[in-house]
Amino acid sequence: MEVTEGAVTVEVPEERHGASEGAGSGVFYNPVQELNRDITVAVLRTVDDCSSYLDAMTASGIRAVRAAETGYAVTGCDVDTDAVELARSNLARNGLAGEIHHRNVNAHMHEHTHDVVDLDPFGTPIPFADAAFRSAREYVCVTATDTAPLCGAHFESGVRSYGAVPRNTEFHAEMGLRVLLSALVRTAARYDIAATPVLSHVSSHYVRTYLRLDGGARAADGRIEELGYIDHCQRCLWREHERTLVADPTAECPECGQSTWTAGPVWLGPAHDADFVERVAAAVPKPFGTASTARDLLGTVADELHHPTHYDQHRLYKRWGEPNIAMDDFLELLEAAGYEASRTHYGGTTFKTDADVTAIREAVR
Repeated sequence: MEVTEGAVTVEVPEERHGASEGAGSGVFYNPVQELNRDITVAVLRTVDDCSSYLDAMTASGIRAVRAAETGYAVTGCDVDTDAVELARSNLARNGLAGEIHHRNVNAHMHEHTHDVVDLDPFGTPIPFADAAFRSAREYVCVTATDTAPLCGAHFESGVRSYGAVPRNTEFHAEMGLRVLLSALVRTAARYDIAATPVLSHVSSHYVRTYLRLDGGARAADGRIEELGYIDHCQRCLWREHERTLVADPTAECPECGQSTWTAGPVWLGPAHDADFVERVAAAVPKPFGTASTARDLLGTVADELHHPTHYDQHRLYKRWGEPNIAMDDFLELLEAAGYEASRTHYGGTTFKTDADVTAIREAVR
């Protein structure tokens, strides 16, 4: 079957339509990831001094084709011969040039460099991260679909894959993002590369992040300094974070006395650059299939505070045993009490603030 995204039309296997890209064998196309791809194209329109793009797991070639249409010199890799043929055919049907290689992408990345490297595997991207940071000159773009391990729901798998302790908290989506960022920043630092997140979002059961790269051991050390640990109370939702490489867990919640959980090392720094995100939002053309959704999402992300965890207003009111009030009124009360507050993209009732859980309660009474 044919599908159209942005300004390109590609052929995808009809019988596998809707399967996850990169999932073992065969050729895959995932329509749910159109938002991901639309934002990726907007990022490619935004970044400066970048002209070459690697679609690491090309599958149907949709990412490579869309990057080529944006003006990039594209390369794609896949270990599946049918995928390679289809990706080449999809470039040709759109009158676009590009190189599609039938080989292991890790081997390719260790031998070749690209301005932008895009990892969009099925499951964890970690097996490809080392090679990606050796190959990329300017940006690494990463999708992770293994949200259960990242968020702590599959604890042992998360520890094995990401070299961190994830916890299944009420801010589980952001936990997953910050565990992923921690692993990527640490991987880049091994090669004296400083990886800085400039745009990150969690959508439709996947995590997506874009990292700008800078060279030098000192810069990489600066990113490591943004790692640390989060202590969290499941009962009253108190939490605290500390930038440190040596965990010093808070065993007992200072608010209610409940035993606490500790997660880390996680990324505690900003997960986005507001100016960059606003420029990306402006680069999303109206004809894109998810243009309205993408702009709304990016607008919310740009306005998010940089505090490393968020709250769910409904969850708080449930703990308090009271009916919730309107979100706008809730945030206004926090700001009137002298606190910062912003909505987040993790859900319609999620927010960030510099107030702790006790101060939040007092501010909105």
